Amino acid sequence: MTLVIMAAGMGSRFGGSKQTEPIDEYGNFIIDYSIYDAIQEGFTKVVFIIKEENYEFFKKTIGARVEKHIKVEYAFQDLNKLPEGYSVPEGRVKPWGTGHAILCAKDYVSENFAIINADDFYGRDAYHTIAEFLKNNHDDTKYAMVGYVVANTLTENGSVKRGLCKEENGYLAGLIESRIEEKNGKLIAEPIDGGDSFEVPRDGLVSMSLFGLTPKLFTRLEEEFPKFLDNMRDPLTSEYLIPSFIFEQVEHGEATVKVLKTDAVWQGVTYREDKEKVVKALKTLVDAGEYPEGVWK
Repeated sequence: MTLVIMAAGMGSRFGGSKQTEPIDEYGNFIIDYSIYDAIQEGFTKVVFIIKEENYEFFKKTIGARVEKHIKVEYAFQDLNKLPEGYSVPEGRVKPWGTGHAILCAKDYVSENFAIINADDFYGRDAYHTIAEFLKNNHDDTKYAMVGYVVANTLTENGSVKRGLCKEENGYLAGLIESRIEEKNGKLIAEPIDGGDSFEVPRDGLVSMSLFGLTPKLFTRLEEEFPKFLDNMRDPLTSEYLIPSFIFEQVEHGEATVKVLKTDAVWQGVTYREDKEKVVKALKTLVDAGEYPEGVWK
């Protein structure tokens, strides 16, 4: 099994490269803890999706730490990686989104794989859950998504972007990409597509972009990318998003997505003010023996 880590984001809300922000006294990043969890659950390769200009930094830091424990490869997300006949719109600097990021890893993955965000801490149970699915999945049209209780994925410092899930008989039946924030004691979701805001129950399930996938996804991503480019609402900001793309496959009857619920508590640095809380949470887990001191030491 391969773990694909999306680490090419710009980190605009955090104010820098939050993926490479040290999170403990040993200089480890959140990614270190994610990879440690994945190794414990049987993953044998990690593919980092990064900007090419960050390659040397990644290789000398996180790469140097983990390559002794797991096979490491790098895929580059580049605005110019477009289908033949297409070019970057003038003024576009924003990456094409997570769907494009995953497509950039196509040449490095030929087995069942999971995808995660570099700046999210998912918890050991989430990796165990998705690993069990991948080990036993022999249907290339069957995917899985780890569903988090929305109340376990919030920050006190502003809104968070989450995919609100509708589940039917254990499978994904609806997905609304939204920004969620607690206001006056209520969780309020504002759909990314501009729809009306609404209240979310605290035990509702959300996607944190931890999916279990098969290589067939690459073929469909490649086939559909030109259609996205032809129909963008805004050439400067529209994104080819992997959760939305996967759900479109569900809607068209091309795939199913099993919802694997976890009670794990998400930790992440969406805003700079989040860092102190994450540092304390990981230190508590180290002190409890969940991780060795220094992770790789």
